[in-house]
Amino acid sequence: MTYVYADSTAVLGPLATYAEPHCYDLCAEHAARLTVPRGWEVLRLALPEHTPEPNTDDLLALADAVREAGSVPEPADEAPVQRGAREPLEPPAGADTVRRGHLRILRGQS
Repeated sequence: MTYVYADSTAVLGPLATYAEPHCYDLCAEHAARLTVPRGWEVLRLALPEHTPEPNTDDLLALADAVREAGSVPEPADEAPVQRGAREPLEPPAGADTVRRGHLRILRGQS
């Protein structure tokens, strides 16, 4: 569904095949109950007679993106901290900071 403000029209058609910022996908129940402001018109586009076959390309692309995001290497200058492992709260002697996960503890200047 999308709106054409210049024509005071709501256009209701098949589900979008790509992301469009001003379009909204509605389920069949909500599409059937759609109401528009007074003076507006609803233009219902013909839907395909049969449901298209599922396409695995989108699912595979999503799985590849998740795999790629999860395989980001750790920075070389810092060793990975094991889950559940605790670092001392006080920085080692001579160190200005100590890392604990994504937090840093700064040595106080007394």
